[in-house]
Amino acid sequence: MRMRGAIFDLDGTLLDSMSVWDTLAERYLRSIGYQPRPDLNRRCAALSLEQAARYFQRAYGVTLDVEEMVSGVNAMLERFYRQEAPLRPGVEEALARLRRAGVRMCVATATDRHLAEAALERCGVLSRFDALFTCGEVGHGKDEPDIFQAALAFLGTERAETAVFDDALHAIRTAKGAGFPVVAVREHHQSAAEEIRALADLYLEDWTQWGQLEKFLPA
Repeated sequence: MRMRGAIFDLDGTLLDSMSVWDTLAERYLRSIGYQPRPDLNRRCAALSLEQAARYFQRAYGVTLDVEEMVSGVNAMLERFYRQEAPLRPGVEEALARLRRAGVRMCVATATDRHLAEAALERCGVLSRFDALFTCGEVGHGKDEPDIFQAALAFLGTERAETAVFDDALHAIRTAKGAGFPVVAVREHHQSAAEEIRALADLYLEDWTQWGQLEKFLPA
């Protein structure tokens, strides 16, 4: 693989932000005065915000309406991305090296644009990227290749020379199935690490290993 383009996931890959998603349901319920049960995060993991709000009404008797709860959760997320979400160690150095090598880079994320841009701007790396694509704007999640295809079309690089960087099994499967080389980055909440390692063209335990990318960069 000769890397001339790169498509980066945001949460868990560039940002150390998965913890806020993993505990979002319980944090929100506590903020409005309810004690979450031990199975709450598991039950809400695959739900949209609207579905989770309806579950709060059914299972916990929350009397707020769905729109009010969704707004409250979004306000929590907004504060986190604007004020707290950090880059993973080594990311800034890796992005600088890729930029010096002339690699074109963009972000492909399920997170809303205003949150992603706010976090990357605060961390000082937004300008490293040529574009940012969101699943919401593309209209498809990462269980389908559309967001990767849109990013590739923008970058104008060859598919075989455009690496997808991600930490999630479903996204890595999709990218590999669509013919992209994949660099998987281990994330401490990551499940299915061995399956991810087997699928990936390169597996980084963390971003301090970014030097492993050197052999793939343009001369």
